[in-house]
Amino acid sequence: MRFSFMLLAGALASSTALSASPIAEALKADYDKQLGALFLDFHKNPELSFKENRTARIMAQQLRSAGATVTEGVGGTGVVGVMKNGAGPVVLVRADMDGLPVEEKSGLPYASKARQTGVDGVESPVMHACGHDVHITSLVGTARRLAAMKDRWKGTVLFIVQPAEERVGGAKAMLADGLYTRFPKPDYALAFHVASSLATGKFSASEGIQYSSADSVDIIVHGVGAHGAAPQTGKDPVHIGSQIVVAMQSIIGREREPLRPGVITVGAFHAGTKHNIISDRAHLQLTVRANDEETRAQLLASIRRVAEGIAKANGVPDNKLPEVKVSEGTPTTINDAALARRLNNALSGGLGASAFQPYVQTGMGAEDFAYFVEPKYGVKGYYFAVGGTPQAAFDAEKAGGPPVPSHHSPLFKIDPEPSIRLGAEAMTLAVLDLLKPGTMGSGN
Repeated sequence: MRFSFMLLAGALASSTALSASPIAEALKADYDKQLGALFLDFHKNPELSFKENRTARIMAQQLRSAGATVTEGVGGTGVVGVMKNGAGPVVLVRADMDGLPVEEKSGLPYASKARQTGVDGVESPVMHACGHDVHITSLVGTARRLAAMKDRWKGTVLFIVQPAEERVGGAKAMLADGLYTRFPKPDYALAFHVASSLATGKFSASEGIQYSSADSVDIIVHGVGAHGAAPQTGKDPVHIGSQIVVAMQSIIGREREPLRPGVITVGAFHAGTKHNIISDRAHLQLTVRANDEETRAQLLASIRRVAEGIAKANGVPDNKLPEVKVSEGTPTTINDAALARRLNNALSGGLGASAFQPYVQTGMGAEDFAYFVEPKYGVKGYYFAVGGTPQAAFDAEKAGGPPVPSHHSPLFKIDPEPSIRLGAEAMTLAVLDLLKPGTMGSGN
């Protein structure tokens, strides 16, 4: 009850803190009329990666109604909306749409009760535990604003509704399906993420690295099964796997340069079926993070070396050494420095200087938006964060109240109205700045 009151008070405060520009006023009216209900529908009906069929269908309808030419089924469930307005640069605006296999425990009256079977064949509860419902709702608001303001821009906008960001596979799938050949190739690519760690009314963006790389690594440790009372007759994969887990932290502590960030986290360790049976197999699941490609490659190579070396030290023969596989991965997300300076200034001018909060990297989250701006494409990228938690919640936490839930938590919650409105307003301002009449671009 205390948090509900605090959230309401924070929402009222943050709403009044939003800019009073014509764009902001139009978005307020749109939120009251349609965007708010659209967000609630998305939040109640989340879908897992590459299974976002309902969400994609709704987004296609919304973009068509805003005046875009829409293509569905790009890279699986991806949606591309093209809005042309004469000759000029091409700007890609991306929003990710997938939820997570998390049971929502936020206590919100509109909490998700959805369940779904994912591409892995596992049925689970589903929740928008990372705010992607905010992103796609804001994308609709942005499309409507740009459609209504064609007198202020010239060029082409690509609205990208991307699947499977949580499996860091959707961007690659859309590119592999011809995103940059079947549709106008962008000069710029833009995206934002709502952040529970940032106060509503604020935005933040780096002039360099915005997100770390991330790789999902699976290690299969092979052993020899035996009776738990006679361990000398087998090769215990739990014992070997445990040594691997501990030894991998020596990679971080003794092999990585101290000023080059890196993380190796073992998120799951599966082995055995019963108290007194030594299994013949253990499965470790890791996430590996870095801020540059050299460190990324070093960590992955060292993990393989450590896993194989420890297995050998325990007498495992060469033909049964651990299998080390990278199942998913994405490089670092790097903002183009000149573009970031330009758009940080443009957004600060439109939203107010106090809306900008200097970017400080406090964790090693990752984003597959990086694939849209890989150097080989020559597309300049800008990724920013929008605040999702009322300042009152941070003040209460500091005073000993409930902690602000993190992303991917079952308790995760975002104050939707200020987050959606600011995200849409900021994105609209960014596109207007890049597509000012007379601005040169590829125009293809």
